[in-house]
Amino acid sequence: MENKETYWSENLRLIFICLAIWFAVSFGLGLLLVEPLNAIRLGGYKLGFWFAQQGSIYSFLGLIFWYGAKMNKLDQKYKVEE
Repeated sequence: MENKETYWSENLRLIFICLAIWFAVSFGLGLLLVEPLNAIRLGGYKLGFWFAQQGSIYSFLGLIFWYGAKMNKLDQKYKVEE
């Protein structure tokens, strides 16, 4: 039973890390820091606009792959891999 609780707590920690990063990118960079970021251009577009429109999506996709890789390692650690 202790292994299951440790496994689940490590899984929740990864989920919270992913949510915090996604929140920081989508809300922080896309809304709160949009004005300072708009001074920088990326491909002809203002960086603040880019983060609001595309950055949060790309970061979410990156987090999906990162979470998948970390969960594979966690599954191997607790011997619950498929």
